[in-house]
Amino acid sequence: MATKPPFATGAQVEHPKYGPGSVVGCTDQHIQIKFDEHGERKFLLEIAAPSIKKIDRQPPAEKRASRVRKKAAKNAKTKGAAVESAAAAG
Repeated sequence: MATKPPFATGAQVEHPKYGPGSVVGCTDQHIQIKFDEHGERKFLLEIAAPSIKKIDRQPPAEKRASRVRKKAAKNAKTKGAAVESAAAAG
């Protein structure tokens, strides 16, 4: 009979070293957490479970939008430099 994992997918947790994060997956042996500032990490549940605590918070919004804006700004800057170079050469 399979036992229920101690952490549900999507549960909000906090690790003493990596801080807050969201559970991506949990089995009888492993837990995978996506931390807000440190990306995804996978731990042996037997070792990590005592130091991971459940917290009451709303999951953070994805940071994809900010990455898209940064990339667009970088592309605009690159195009602007190319136009200036062409004008100076011409």
